[in-house]
Amino acid sequence: MGHPPADRQLAIEYLDGLRDPAPLFDHARRLRDEGRGRAITFSPKVFIPVTTLCRDTCTYCTFAKPPGAGGEYLTPEDVLAIARAGDAAGCTEALLTLGDLPEERWPQARVFLASQGHTSTLGYVRAMSELIVAETGLFPHANPGVMTADDMAALRPSNVSMGMMLENISPRLMEPGMPHHNCPDKDPALRMATIEAAGFLRIPFTTGILVGIGETTPEVVDSLLALRRMQARFGHIQEVIIQNFRAKADTLMRRSAEPIPAWFARVVAVSRWILGPEMNLQVPPNLTERYEVYLDAGINDWGGVSPLTIDWVNPEAPWPHLAELQERTESAGYELVPRLPVYPEFIDDHWIDPGLVGRVRDAADHRGYAMRLQEEGIR
Repeated sequence: MGHPPADRQLAIEYLDGLRDPAPLFDHARRLRDEGRGRAITFSPKVFIPVTTLCRDTCTYCTFAKPPGAGGEYLTPEDVLAIARAGDAAGCTEALLTLGDLPEERWPQARVFLASQGHTSTLGYVRAMSELIVAETGLFPHANPGVMTADDMAALRPSNVSMGMMLENISPRLMEPGMPHHNCPDKDPALRMATIEAAGFLRIPFTTGILVGIGETTPEVVDSLLALRRMQARFGHIQEVIIQNFRAKADTLMRRSAEPIPAWFARVVAVSRWILGPEMNLQVPPNLTERYEVYLDAGINDWGGVSPLTIDWVNPEAPWPHLAELQERTESAGYELVPRLPVYPEFIDDHWIDPGLVGRVRDAADHRGYAMRLQEEGIR
């Protein structure tokens, strides 16, 4: 069944409260059911913060820290200990998250990297990815920020997928007084270039937008339209995350207003309308108390949820217990299914390195979802 493309002005009017949202939500649910069915997925993961050092200074972030105040690298022993614990707990994803190019700002970063035989953080991420593949059953998913094509080509043999949030397409957010001021890696042109390079390299890629950091509703819509255009070119965007800003203590934006769930759900529904029935659309379940509202807005994925590790980006927001996530999802009329860090439609040798694709197939069931937790039972 065909659907007319989303209209930019009408989408803005929905977000601005100028239209009754009921038809929008109805349409979003129909699109999701048509394209993705009634299965709601999640990726059982461990969160591995390779380094909390970063050269950027986003005004809403508590992940990045300076040396001496929590900014450091995990050693290979640390990385492997977390990965092995996740493997034992039935996880399938090792999410490797870090700050952007910390060696460009911090001498301490250069000292650590030299001690490990590396000159760049991305080189160290590659080594940690290879270590995880060699020593555990987990699949790395690297989320290192802005990368070049060469960076991603080096990571592809050990990562089944990669990711980086666009956050927003507007360079206005980099102006003085805005959240991305003095953050060179938050330049939307650079971030779109990273997403584009992933398309050329045939890398299943996760991206998304961050809502509530000072953007306008036209900027929200334009960010989604930019991702839709990129997907039309390459087809490699496996998932789009729609993430609501949460104010954090000890940041410059600690008193900033957060998007209320009723309005944010409109953003999610508009995202489904713009991105279409086939896109995997995620909202993190740990950032909203009654997260089921987003099922009615057309999502089909809860993203990475860990039974072991905290959300290092939102440490104040614990993950729901997997049994609770299952109960609340099924009570709303859906099936909760664990997936791999690469979606079923990308499990072939076009999208995955030949050295990994067989291992991925062995870990997937007949639908392409993660076999292990289904056999052992979500717990």
